[in-house]
Amino acid sequence: MRVTRYPKIRARLAPTVAGQLINDLRGIAEIVGPLPTVSASPDPFDNYLLATAVAGGADFLITGDKQDLLSLRRFEGTKILTVRDFLTLFGFMPTP
Repeated sequence: MRVTRYPKIRARLAPTVAGQLINDLRGIAEIVGPLPTVSASPDPFDNYLLATAVAGGADFLITGDKQDLLSLRRFEGTKILTVRDFLTLFGFMPTP
């Protein structure tokens, strides 16, 4: 995953931990397809994420993309949340 090579991720997550996390995610991931055509994101490069959420019937799309995806708040049946909001929603973090 390319995001594991971002400097801010590498500073917080050792490559071996990132690799283990990716392997764990592969074990529980649901492969979906074909993807519908989507043109809803202000950033066209993010439309594949929305398409994947639709194809997989995702309840949530978790992102740190504050300018584009989070501005949508919801797409079709998928709520778009930050990690913090998602964890708070399910009681894993105290409400601010």
